[in-house]
Amino acid sequence: VEMTDGLLPGVDRDLVRPLHKALEKQFAAIHLNTKVASLKDLGESIEAVFDGPVQPKTQRFGRVLVAVGRRPNSSNLGLENTRVSLDAKGFVQVDAQRRTTDPHILAIGDVAGEPMLAHKATHEGKAAVEALAGHPVEFRPRAIPAVVFTDPEIAWAGLTESQAKQQGRKIESAVFPWGASGRAQAAGRTEGLTKWIFDPQSQRVLGCGIVGAGAGELIAEAVLAIELGCHLRDLAETIHPHPTLSESLGIAAEVPLGMATDIFRPKR
Repeated sequence: VEMTDGLLPGVDRDLVRPLHKALEKQFAAIHLNTKVASLKDLGESIEAVFDGPVQPKTQRFGRVLVAVGRRPNSSNLGLENTRVSLDAKGFVQVDAQRRTTDPHILAIGDVAGEPMLAHKATHEGKAAVEALAGHPVEFRPRAIPAVVFTDPEIAWAGLTESQAKQQGRKIESAVFPWGASGRAQAAGRTEGLTKWIFDPQSQRVLGCGIVGAGAGELIAEAVLAIELGCHLRDLAETIHPHPTLSESLGIAAEVPLGMATDIFRPKR
């Protein structure tokens, strides 16, 4: 049950479509534009009442998993006895060295702001410790990877097409469908794709999105490319092993350059 008109709101639609298609075969139904109005424990089952285009409106289930997001656990910590400031959502306000508005307190992880991801917290912790040791370090990543551990997986880093549209930012995308990948063909996992988001003038890569088996293992190269300010040609000229899914990152970069031999896409 999803209250918006698509699964994983905020994630680019072309990345979500292969997952949606796979889930339709696994689930009895996927209800979009729908909310759960109420849940009632009947003992042997749970009665759910739906608000949306669902029939019947009342249904019974053996189990219900509620996954409606998270919020920072910043209450009941005694922060009111410090000079630590919280924002409207309850996140602890920190600077680039993870120092709070109380000079004796630093904060990292979920409580220090989104994205609420373990690997982001790990790097925040390193930055905070180095700052305490007197090193001139700041936590200012260009890209923090996110992975949806489903089958197929979805992974992205940096700027997304959805964000660019919201910001009114002009970007272009370079897409390589895994149907043209020898490794994907051999593995029977051709539903995926690899996509670069880049600046149309400089061709510097701004973001990357991948959907497919093992997407979470592939996104690290994209994060490095974004952090280093790489351009499409940097990726296209990097030799990737064949046949692998990792080469989809290089081939996708070749597409707008008119260099891709695996698929025919004339240079624009």
